[in-house]
Amino acid sequence: MTETATARRSWITPEREAELYMAVLDLLREVGYGALTMDAVAARSRSSKATLYRQWGGKAELVAKAVRHDKPGAGLAEIDTGSLAGDLHALTLCSDDAKMEQNSALMRDLAMAIHSNPDLLKAFREHLIEPEMAEFRRLVQRAIDQGEVAADNPAIEFMIHMMIGWFAARTMIDEKPPTQAFLLSYIDALVLPALGVQ
Repeated sequence: MTETATARRSWITPEREAELYMAVLDLLREVGYGALTMDAVAARSRSSKATLYRQWGGKAELVAKAVRHDKPGAGLAEIDTGSLAGDLHALTLCSDDAKMEQNSALMRDLAMAIHSNPDLLKAFREHLIEPEMAEFRRLVQRAIDQGEVAADNPAIEFMIHMMIGWFAARTMIDEKPPTQAFLLSYIDALVLPALGVQ
């Protein structure tokens, strides 16, 4: 975030920001990204539209930051169980099954919207994709440093793809919502063996 953007948002309390993000997510789940308007967000969050544009610039950035804010728990950066398997399991357990099902539907809608909205793609890359890829790289580097994963393992390049792929595939292939049990099994059966973790 730039110094200018930080200065623009400095007057909003964390509590108020969380309320606003929750209003955005509630509206997204109700109407989807395409039908979401800044007018609706302003009404739901009891804010002025001018304030929303001044603080977030537009719908794409506001939505991306709301989704990022809703990410579970401490995030990968603060998870350190001592093993890669433990870290991935701990990350999975940050969201219960109900939350995963709710987020799965939301992310399907946003994935479709991204294809036709360059601003949303840019905002997602900046606020979600790149930070999460950096966190996964740190996690894998720690596993390499600890001798769990070989530095030249070709699966490292595809780890984030594997971790995202399960989320979409579970609904499309099995017609079932994502669950902790499914993801833990997926990690143990596919991700860890691909990385050479016993």
